[in-house]
Amino acid sequence: MLLPALAILAFVQSQAPTFRADLDAGHYLKVLLEAEQRLRQDPTDAQAWAAKSQALSSLLRFTEARAAAERAVASKPGLADALLARGLARAGEAIKQRDLGSLRGALGAMDDLRAATAADPTLAPAWMSLGLAYEMLPGLLGGSTRKALQCADRLRAVAPARGDLLQALILVEEDQWREAEPCFLKALTKAPQDPEVVGQWLDALDRRPAKRALGEAGKNARLLAEAQRLLPGVRTRARGVIAASDAYLHGGQPEQAWKVLQDHLDQVDAPSLLRLQRGKVAAASGLHRPEGLTALDQVLREPLEGGSSGTPGAWWRKGQILRDLGRRDEARRAAQEALRLDPKHRGARELMGNL
Repeated sequence: MLLPALAILAFVQSQAPTFRADLDAGHYLKVLLEAEQRLRQDPTDAQAWAAKSQALSSLLRFTEARAAAERAVASKPGLADALLARGLARAGEAIKQRDLGSLRGALGAMDDLRAATAADPTLAPAWMSLGLAYEMLPGLLGGSTRKALQCADRLRAVAPARGDLLQALILVEEDQWREAEPCFLKALTKAPQDPEVVGQWLDALDRRPAKRALGEAGKNARLLAEAQRLLPGVRTRARGVIAASDAYLHGGQPEQAWKVLQDHLDQVDAPSLLRLQRGKVAAASGLHRPEGLTALDQVLREPLEGGSSGTPGAWWRKGQILRDLGRRDEARRAAQEALRLDPKHRGARELMGNL
């Protein structure tokens, strides 16, 4: 029930001309600053409220995002961007609740996403979000693979590569890897420099349907080959570089996963995300723990771009490294800080239990 929001948040963008490019590129801190500047000039600017809400959702600040989205809807009830923003915020709140009380939020998010596509049929991220929600929600809550594929068709008319990507993601959820793979490759042919397309493809190669179809060794070989092939096209985009790093990490080459981050840190649009990924690689592999710890400390001192595990994830990874370095009291404090920010953070709870 709650899975759609995780995938949906990866595709946040706005149709507001002054915000669309930066939201699509993942420059959420910039959008937040510019939206707040506009709102100081005009507190009724619905587009600015909607953009602010989407940026806040990507920063995992869902309560604030919901409030901003409500302001956008109140200022301009039929604005598609405002409806999309509220749907994303509701989905994010449902993720954080992780209990039966999130049912109402999930249903409300679906209503908003449907309303957003009706208000503006060219709003690509609304089609993407709605398609993922239809596929991942149970039938009792309105889920439907048929409806999800219809969203992919509508999206393909607006954004061809994203439409192929959505169809591929739906087919993966249906465990139809052989049918999904050609759709991924079509999307990559159309948009080889789109970090979302690249990232979702590499992630799908590491999921269960691909492993069943290719075998563990075949999956790893394909994952490593595709990471090497696609990395040059996304070398300035943090999310693309992180996807390649994850591919090397999960493909059994953690040293190369670290090297990719080190080589691209000065080139990417969001260095804070690469520093967070360095912490992840260090924690997961045991390599470069002191350097990983230094990177995480910098992440925790400075603003962190959204669309990642966020600040709770940084504290969790720091706690893992500190535990492995034998600094258990500091590790416990790091896990406690992660849980203070997100009381239901599974990794931090497991770390506390271990400590």
